[in-house]
Amino acid sequence: MSRRLRVARARRELDVFLRELRAEGPIGFVPTMGALHEGHLSLVRASVGECARTVASIFVNPTQFGPGEDLAAYPRPWEEDQALLEAEGADVLFLPSAEEIYPAGPRAFIDVADLSGLLCGAFRPGHFRGVATVVWKLLQIVDPDVAYFGSKDAQQAVIVRRMVKDLFGRWTIRVLPTIREKDGLAMSSRNRYLDPSERAAATVLFRALAEGKRVLESGERKAGMAVRAASETLAREPLARPEYVALASLADLRPVEEARGDLLFAIAARVGKARLIDNLALRVGERVEEILP
Repeated sequence: MSRRLRVARARRELDVFLRELRAEGPIGFVPTMGALHEGHLSLVRASVGECARTVASIFVNPTQFGPGEDLAAYPRPWEEDQALLEAEGADVLFLPSAEEIYPAGPRAFIDVADLSGLLCGAFRPGHFRGVATVVWKLLQIVDPDVAYFGSKDAQQAVIVRRMVKDLFGRWTIRVLPTIREKDGLAMSSRNRYLDPSERAAATVLFRALAEGKRVLESGERKAGMAVRAASETLAREPLARPEYVALASLADLRPVEEARGDLLFAIAARVGKARLIDNLALRVGERVEEILP
């Protein structure tokens, strides 16, 4: 039987709930922007299984959207999301307004500068500054023992880990595997934007990554050859408009020439009005294995 989900829209309400929850043991936290899917729910299940109590948040953060991006159009099915969280056993949903998170407007920011301008950051200036800032605020507000993130947003996970380490945050950051549809498409709230033909075309991101991985598995260690194979696969899909294909160090997100060690094979493309991302974290040595970022 699922637990009754309590909803807090203000920090003072949340504080009351948190005082009760902390008496019962470790708290897990799953921050989201809503429009929940199986990827989000896998994080909630992990928290429910590993922690005494679980808090989720839904906040469409305005500071991580750039001009002309989909802030206004971003899906907000709050009632559906609440029902899903309750069914999975979450205890509290924090559902704040922008004014609750930025009471004086966005003024102070956190910028993990050496990581934020790479990969997706090169195409979305300021995006990861907004992400780091809101994640730090939410971690401060909830103060969980463990916070859960998904591998699909691998660059975000790397940035959050670095931020927490460098700013002496006390929280444990857990990163869990990407959840995929049967045809390989990484689950994403933005998949809702796709019409049937675009939905079929969107599988090319994973197919491109798989082709690049196959090149590495054949013994090739020149990163450019794997990137080229993935890029050629992506280019064969007419509905996909590539932004980047990169093979980078997982430690610092910088492109590598030699494919060895812990790497992030990352890709971004636009399909219809959706900007989609995907990645594989790989450990490349004598053989190639998938790892968590």
